[in-house]
Amino acid sequence: MEHYLYLVIITLIVLAVIDLMVGVSNDAVNFLNSGLGSKALSFRLIMILASAGILCGAVFSSGMMEIARSGIYVPSMFSFNDVMVIFLAVMITDIILLDVFNYFGLPTSTTVSIVFELLGAAVCLALYKIMMSSGDYSTLSQYINTKKASEIVVSILLSVAISFTLGMLVQYVSRVLFTFQFQKRIKTFGVFFGGLALALISYFILIKGLKSVTFISKDVQSWISTHELTLLGGSFVVFTIFSFILTRLNINILKVIIGVGTFGLALSFAGNDLVNFIGVPVAAIQSIGFFKAAGTGIDPNTYMMSELASSEIVAPMWILSVSGLIMIFTLWTSKKARTVIETEMSLSSQDSSTEKFQPNTLSRWIVRGFVNLGNVLSYVMPRTLQSKLDKRFEQTVSATTQKSKDEPMFDMVRASVNLMVASSLIALGTSMKLPLSTTYVTFMVAMGTAFADRAWDRESAVYRVSGVFHVIGGWFFTAACAFTGAFVIAYFLKIGGIVSFVVALIVLALLLFQNARSHKKKVAEQAERKLQLEKTDIRSVQQVTEASSNQISEVVAKANLFYSEVIENLIKTDLTSLSINKKLIKKLNKDLDSTNDNLYNFIRNLDDNSAKSSRYYIISLGYLQDIIENLYIIANNAHSHVDNNHKPLRTSRGEDLRLVTKQLSNWYAEIYNMYKRLEFTNIDSVMNQRNKIQSTINELMDLQINDIRTTDTSPRNTRLYFSILLETNEMVSSTFKLLRLHKEFLEFKQANK
Repeated sequence: MEHYLYLVIITLIVLAVIDLMVGVSNDAVNFLNSGLGSKALSFRLIMILASAGILCGAVFSSGMMEIARSGIYVPSMFSFNDVMVIFLAVMITDIILLDVFNYFGLPTSTTVSIVFELLGAAVCLALYKIMMSSGDYSTLSQYINTKKASEIVVSILLSVAISFTLGMLVQYVSRVLFTFQFQKRIKTFGVFFGGLALALISYFILIKGLKSVTFISKDVQSWISTHELTLLGGSFVVFTIFSFILTRLNINILKVIIGVGTFGLALSFAGNDLVNFIGVPVAAIQSIGFFKAAGTGIDPNTYMMSELASSEIVAPMWILSVSGLIMIFTLWTSKKARTVIETEMSLSSQDSSTEKFQPNTLSRWIVRGFVNLGNVLSYVMPRTLQSKLDKRFEQTVSATTQKSKDEPMFDMVRASVNLMVASSLIALGTSMKLPLSTTYVTFMVAMGTAFADRAWDRESAVYRVSGVFHVIGGWFFTAACAFTGAFVIAYFLKIGGIVSFVVALIVLALLLFQNARSHKKKVAEQAERKLQLEKTDIRSVQQVTEASSNQISEVVAKANLFYSEVIENLIKTDLTSLSINKKLIKKLNKDLDSTNDNLYNFIRNLDDNSAKSSRYYIISLGYLQDIIENLYIIANNAHSHVDNNHKPLRTSRGEDLRLVTKQLSNWYAEIYNMYKRLEFTNIDSVMNQRNKIQSTINELMDLQINDIRTTDTSPRNTRLYFSILLETNEMVSSTFKLLRLHKEFLEFKQANK
């Protein structure tokens, strides 16, 4: 038993470290979004401020772990073995769940996950104990404290509605006051805005971030609680004077707000959410301590864990300090944290050129409803007032201004409002004992301010609304998966003992490894796509030529490979390979779509002498997309034919398609070499080769028509065969048009030298 307990302790420590890392990766968006999105401060400074906030919050945390010990279940009803099963099931489920959310870049609530995991595992063990004893399931309420779970559900609804609405209203008023040319109004409105924002954030740090720290006595905490309005009013006066001094020294008060707000939210996160990561393993280690202190010979199945209900149990300071350092290390190194941050920033970005989520029916209905409502308000509102308000939201951008890749997602006014409103709501909810979630508040405030700032315009609203529903749906999905996952794992650990324990750890390790490898591949593909297809740095005619040639050579090479594979797999009726071909061609088409999404920025970035060359680049993209769409139709038809178990192609027709494939492959190989080497001296000869391929296609179509009239053939095969030849003919035509366009462009360049 002694060796088994040491194994459990080591396992819990390892799981705690992993849980800290995956948890920070998901929660980092809460306090980094505003600073990184506005780029008000350098990346390094933002990370330093967040790290300082995390360390202070972790070290000064009271270490109260009542949620993990007794907030969800009644410990006196469970034995030592039972609570160890609960804790292990919770840790394994939490790591898997948060790691999956991090992979997809979706922010979720670590509080919700830990509460419902504890609830699921505890319900499983309670039902097991009832089934093995009295069989009276009405006594389940004696084992479980359902109040906390119901509060979490209420917090989702409260956080979503209140946070979005208040963020929208405050941002709208702030934008009307400051406009997008806020630099001109910093020394007037900025003084009072800075005083209010800093006062609210400081109030938040006192009430929420440091509400139960050990170095503040109970009397001082009580005085703070009873004099909150006095503190808030005094802070407003002091910080208004402070803001006035800073503005006269030409220091941007908005940058100060963003820096202080980032520190405050990070402090609150570490001080209050740390229990979500280390509460369970600390409670488990403390349970082992209680069990060992009870003496030898104690049966772990009958020793009840009443001691866990004590409110005097705190986590040791060294555990809190080490946890803070692990969180800081993860913050600086985690790529998955950046994936989650990108999701929220993409939904609040002022730029609408690319979107992360696809629209759905619900998002279309909602946007259409708001558009109709806006039309009604525009009709009712006086034209003069409407015109004045519209001018407050105008973003004056010069026609010659080039969009930089380092341009912020949104400005410092919105970032300041995000931090101010989120801090105020969390502090208010804490003082009023409302169960508001930090994750939900910060996310929905960011969405509300983006909506009010007209970042959700007619170009992007349907995508942004869809994204918000994806995230909100993920929150409810978190609760369901957390409960179910912990319930199932707890059951297998209970009935399988040490064998199930070892198997669960092996499965966990394999899942983490596979997820990490997949995420690394995903990030690499996104980086490669961004590098190769987003041509925002193209400036001159020569750069247009090089970028377009590289793109054409890549697409032609892939199209050549995929076409050959599809025809060969169709002849062999290889359904699995055809499915892979279809997915790869669809991905290639998506890559081209992402390039088209950046055409606006591409055109803006060209210098004046090269603007006319953009027409060549745009038309060439269109021809490339036509080629890939024809190829996708061929792959889709071939896949459907084999998937529906239709007759395979006749041998002679297979050989005919191989002939076309060989001719097309040779032609595409020459085109690839020409564009790759930028050697176009033989472009006329290459263009003329299309006649041979199209003649072959016409001959094969005539043969098939004759076969239909003279012999009995399969209608399905005939339809497939004709579709392949017709789409191949379209591919050849689009490729020829691409070559002819390039020849015209070469002549244009020569004439303008």
